[in-house]
Amino acid sequence: MKVVSACMMMSLVTSTAAWSTARSLTSRRIPLAMASTVATGDVATEVSGEVGTESYRLNFKANGATISPWHDLPLGGEGGVYNMLTEIPKYSKAKMEVATKEPNNPIAQDIKKGKLRDYHGPIFWNYGCLPQTWEDPNEEHPELKVNGDDDPIDVVEIGSSALESGSVTPVKALGVLAMIDDGELDWKVLAINTADPLAASYNDIDDVPEEVKMGVREWFRWYKTPDDKPLNGFGFDEKFLNKAETFKVIEETHQAWKNLKSGAADKGKLWTE
Repeated sequence: MKVVSACMMMSLVTSTAAWSTARSLTSRRIPLAMASTVATGDVATEVSGEVGTESYRLNFKANGATISPWHDLPLGGEGGVYNMLTEIPKYSKAKMEVATKEPNNPIAQDIKKGKLRDYHGPIFWNYGCLPQTWEDPNEEHPELKVNGDDDPIDVVEIGSSALESGSVTPVKALGVLAMIDDGELDWKVLAINTADPLAASYNDIDDVPEEVKMGVREWFRWYKTPDDKPLNGFGFDEKFLNKAETFKVIEETHQAWKNLKSGAADKGKLWTE
């Protein structure tokens, strides 16, 4: 059953490409897409540790000081355009993510059971998150009856170009999928880079081809099964909610983040300074 489904998902894309993990140990500058809570208009990233090891970290700086890409980068939102922080470039397998429990929240490779985590096959889209958002594990969704997964809200960017890990890209939010992973709500915002050739014609979820939406949903349904994990489920009849509902979900997670930062919500082990 799993082999058949894996073949079906592979047929949804026409090509794959390897992501080179070789990275410079010097800083590079990333222009922010919109006005930021950071004092300057530019942010630099700097690698520490060694690629492909537990020591690897992609750190963020501004004005010579270390900043948090989760808390200090701007969310955006004007005109439905948000700032996406890319964690995992398309066609790559290393499960990179913002380290929410570490000081300054660098990007690091996830570890499970003492081993660096990789997907069993490449992800076919750019994957990341929206800064200044949080899916509150203390709050139950009124309809879905599950709590948030304790992370920033995820973004799946469906444009044609691979985005570099650590880059900040303005994206148009088109829809959102309510994934339920191990009993937790894990929203997936579907978006497209504003600079992509298709961005002008993609303005709401109904503009996105059905095969693209199906591909995203089925990839996330099945991707954990090689580890003998159950299939992930989805709320709202497994449909992507439209743009207007997506804006509401993003705003709810932004308000949750504000509560986290103010101390109104229990932060648990998260780093929020």
